[in-house]
Amino acid sequence: MERPALKRELSLLQAVAVNMIDMVGIGPFVVLPIVIGIMGGPQHVLAWVAGAVLAMVDGFIWAEYGAALPRAGGSYVFLKEAYGPRWGRLMSFLFIWQTMIQAPLVIASGSIGFAQYLSFLVPLDDVTRRIASGSLVILLTVILYRRISTLGRISVALWAGVLATMAWFIIGGLWHFDPAMAFSYPPGAFDFGWLFWVALGQATVQTMYSYLGYYNVNHLGGEIRDPARNIPRAIFISIAGIALLYIAMQFAVIGVIPWQEAKESPFIVSTLIERLYGSSAAALATVLVLWIAFASLFAVMLGYSRIPYAAAADGNFFPSFARLHPVKDFPHISLLWLGGAAFVFSLLFRMADVIKAILAMRILVQFIGGAAGVMLLRRRLGTGNIPYRMWLYPLPVVLAIVLWASVLASTGASFALSGLTVLSAGVAAFMVRARIRREWPFTAPSQE
Repeated sequence: MERPALKRELSLLQAVAVNMIDMVGIGPFVVLPIVIGIMGGPQHVLAWVAGAVLAMVDGFIWAEYGAALPRAGGSYVFLKEAYGPRWGRLMSFLFIWQTMIQAPLVIASGSIGFAQYLSFLVPLDDVTRRIASGSLVILLTVILYRRISTLGRISVALWAGVLATMAWFIIGGLWHFDPAMAFSYPPGAFDFGWLFWVALGQATVQTMYSYLGYYNVNHLGGEIRDPARNIPRAIFISIAGIALLYIAMQFAVIGVIPWQEAKESPFIVSTLIERLYGSSAAALATVLVLWIAFASLFAVMLGYSRIPYAAAADGNFFPSFARLHPVKDFPHISLLWLGGAAFVFSLLFRMADVIKAILAMRILVQFIGGAAGVMLLRRRLGTGNIPYRMWLYPLPVVLAIVLWASVLASTGASFALSGLTVLSAGVAAFMVRARIRREWPFTAPSQE
């Protein structure tokens, strides 16, 4: 009996919607004050520009991968195919290994940020805030428990709400824009010594948390129509659109609220709207921020639920994760696991504990490993068999590796070490598994 297959039912519009609502989550509203504080003035906008540049450079790599290998699972498939039948086993296993930890952390960070903003409307103590974040994860799991064509339409509706909300914030702030306030740089703001670059690196760690998600469409590669064209388009449209929104939002805020005050605000957008239109409008703005956070988590869970499915269908993970729902044709076991783990993490951790850990855990395998892998993939497939080829190759690859290495260093020694620890544990687990299953590197070449 033929195994059920994922359906290619997501259009370009729906793919862009899924990507953009993934990217615009609670992140920009939570980290904006942090970035201002790190940079110490309106020059914090440079960190948002740096994040956009890194996302666009890395986007070339993801676009080439997605067009060449449009399957469910994203990086799992890319690493496996790029590094070949031997090293590809290790790299794809390490990606699944770190995903099993960082994917629930990503979802938990969004739900924790959701609960933080909810406390602007409803007084919440530490316990009730954790209950609120956990309840959100459960609700999202229930909503996602349906076929992909329905989820595509839901994504477009959520996306429209996200764009309308961001437009209100940005237009309102820019309409009352005060240049003297927005460009009140402190002394030495552009002293390009080593302290400036350290601060820019640390601030870019925060902004990259807000840009992450431009590759989400690759996780759904097996469900995108005309993937060779639509995946690259969705990636670049998403990055360009979000970069414009984020940079405009920075000026909308610091042109109304002095940066010295903005860096201390835990509800920066609510404060902005309250300053412009009063407390009732601020309450509405907070509701809309919660809408954005909800929409983003919807897209994140949708994309990540396909990764364990892809590995299991390939024989590299627990077989139960390869099961599709008998009626709705989606990986329901994978979704339920992801929701359950994220629920637990949302109860255990705080926002400040997860942002740097998420990046440090992913950079070596998913981003640096992925960038190097695209060069190997060109050799394995031949450039003639790759539908989309990045401009100025290999410059984007080299730049991506250098920039991601800089971001990893900027997370700090303890977080970089934690990423290496997770990676080392993954290598050990792979070796034990390979030994038990008598696979490479514990078999002779002729036995592979």
